[in-house]
Amino acid sequence: MKLSELRSAGRTPELPLQVELADSAGPAELHLHSLLRVLPGKRYVGVGTWRGRRVLAKLLVGRRAARHFLRELSGARRLAEQQLPTPLLLADGMVAGEGGWLLFDYLDGAESLDQAWQRVVDQPLLSEAQQAVLGEALTAIAGLHAKGLWQADLHLDNLLRHDGRLYLIDGGGVQVENAGQPLSRERVLKNLGMFFAQLPAELESFTEELLVHYLMANGEHALPFEALLKEIHKVRHWRLRDFMSKVGRECTLFSVRRGAFGLRAVRREEQACLQPLLADPDRWIEQGQALKNGGSATVARIELDGRPLVVKRYNIKGFAHWLKRFWRPSRAWHSWREGNRLDFLGILTPRPLAVLERRWCWLRGRAYLITDCLAGQDILARFKPYLDGSPPEAELAALDRLFAVLQRERISHGDLKGSNLFWQDGHWALIDLDAMQQHRSEHRFAMAYARDRARFLRNWPADSALYRLLDQRLPKDSLKPDA
Repeated sequence: MKLSELRSAGRTPELPLQVELADSAGPAELHLHSLLRVLPGKRYVGVGTWRGRRVLAKLLVGRRAARHFLRELSGARRLAEQQLPTPLLLADGMVAGEGGWLLFDYLDGAESLDQAWQRVVDQPLLSEAQQAVLGEALTAIAGLHAKGLWQADLHLDNLLRHDGRLYLIDGGGVQVENAGQPLSRERVLKNLGMFFAQLPAELESFTEELLVHYLMANGEHALPFEALLKEIHKVRHWRLRDFMSKVGRECTLFSVRRGAFGLRAVRREEQACLQPLLADPDRWIEQGQALKNGGSATVARIELDGRPLVVKRYNIKGFAHWLKRFWRPSRAWHSWREGNRLDFLGILTPRPLAVLERRWCWLRGRAYLITDCLAGQDILARFKPYLDGSPPEAELAALDRLFAVLQRERISHGDLKGSNLFWQDGHWALIDLDAMQQHRSEHRFAMAYARDRARFLRNWPADSALYRLLDQRLPKDSLKPDA
């Protein structure tokens, strides 16, 4: 096919693809075997064969193809000109009206630092293995900054390990201040703020320790720590807002369809396997194991291809109830958003997979939420043997961390009864997020936190040793907002 035909190939073009390209040696076909990233009608990144050599191909189409091509090409050349480790650019070209391409030497067997990080992310905070991965990344970033460059789209996926070397990739995000001269302090702080903001927030107390890896490779500037923290917080808040804007629209992460007769949002990687369930959720609920069968909500545990899932149906109890519900976002939609918020923030909750709303001429009716299934015990069952004693310290410490992160993010649950907290893999997980809220106002959060704390403690008799222990451990006041 011609490059221009990719514009209409959609998100999942049939593979393999044969794309006609040409360089100074003449025309040749790119045989594209797999796709790594797709922006439909704009960008197709994959692995293929070109003139008998394995390549990583970036194919750019659409009306902005020329702009994106020049950005990718200039970034790749900047890295090479400054002698920074980056995959060799083998061929490139741009055809007006069709699109552009860049073909890079494929680093067979390469591993991104994000893959390395995922293997160690659940270890104790800043374990030796975690520090090794992050130190490697910070050393590479320092080398980039020392040459007057920075990566505007800085994340661990843009750093590849291959044959003992760390390679910088994705030239489209590479920017230059003064090539060959160290980056200014202001730009360094902004770029490091972007990097640290993507790490788990619990690692913030180790920022100074991690920063040593950067300063050992590039000590050009004294970096004020308070200024760096301020930048980290700013980027972290921006990233959350950006992510929350995506949970309700068509994008790489989510498939979203809205119409007068329904709404469906689903994690894109789950779309194919969830299709039978999405087509008829009521039938699956009837055949599943009932967990709750109330008037306002029905909850069932089901198995889809051997995978346990939970389906929650938000019912309409009658005409009066419908009058209260049809005009505002459903509780399923609210839980979908808040579940994705917790997932993004690293707070354990059953991962939200899909949400459905039945509509009639835009008026909302029944709604469904599909999530992963938790296998652990709720806190009532877990702490029952310790009513007159003390639960294991690891479980109490995990509870301390949960309340601390909820305070830090100004999140109130709204119904902290014991059946809504589950013990899972060394962490406490939150379920039933219908009333969850992230507060902008410190005053409103303080009131909501006090209600959450009081409701949580009411799970146990006020005269029990367990109640007194938890009352002593849990902060009585909400934390001050970040300066």
